[in-house]
Amino acid sequence: DYAALPTAVNITWSSINFKTILQWQPKPSGYFYTVEIHGRTSDIKKKCILTTETECDVTDALKDVKETYVAHILSVMPAGMDNFEEPPYALSEKFTPYSQTIIGKPEIKNYTQKGSKLNVVIKDPLTPYTFPNGSFQSIRDIFQHDLEYKLYYWKDQSSGKKDTTTKSHTFEVSVESTKNYCFYVQGFVPSRRENRNGQTSVMHCTTGERGIFDEYGAEVFIIIAVIAIAVITLAIILPVILCKRKKARAAREKEPLNGV
Repeated sequence: DYAALPTAVNITWSSINFKTILQWQPKPSGYFYTVEIHGRTSDIKKKCILTTETECDVTDALKDVKETYVAHILSVMPAGMDNFEEPPYALSEKFTPYSQTIIGKPEIKNYTQKGSKLNVVIKDPLTPYTFPNGSFQSIRDIFQHDLEYKLYYWKDQSSGKKDTTTKSHTFEVSVESTKNYCFYVQGFVPSRRENRNGQTSVMHCTTGERGIFDEYGAEVFIIIAVIAIAVITLAIILPVILCKRKKARAAREKEPLNGV
């Protein structure tokens, strides 16, 4: 009897870079779930038909990313597909991929610190959606100019954080040439009402750009300079002293012994 079947509860949409998973409870016992995706203007799409799972990848049913969808999670009997009785179902919240999917971690493709310029190049995260040739679309391909990136950067071992934004893949910021810098990036969509900020990338720090003198100051430079001068001086004077001592020894050996 369909009326006696439990319906799904705690239905949630989980979406990162347009890969979207629908999750719910409870685990079924003696019945199955079937997911229907309803769009405002699109045809109903059935996913995860007669499943005993409590999650369903619905990504390919949401290809019109600006459409708003509602999921119907039907509770059905094993032979329910032939039954004319309407199965009970639970409704999800509305979901619009374009405005609600979370922007995933951007990848920092490369970075350089040359002189007083820090350059950072970002790689757009990919989505599960493809072009006709089979290559994956990036989030930039979908969001276009709505997508921006923010760079957070600070002097290594300092807490004074700065940030700057770009609509491209690259950053160029002015920094102190004698300091190393740490930074990370984050995608965001300013036009959104919620979920504006995405996940943050891995943090990177520039290394090897500063010399030992920049890092440890003038004291080390003075000490090393003094040592270097001492070594050079010794290298010049020592052979002269040894040469003079050698000549003096040779001269003494040539002198006749007294009393002979």
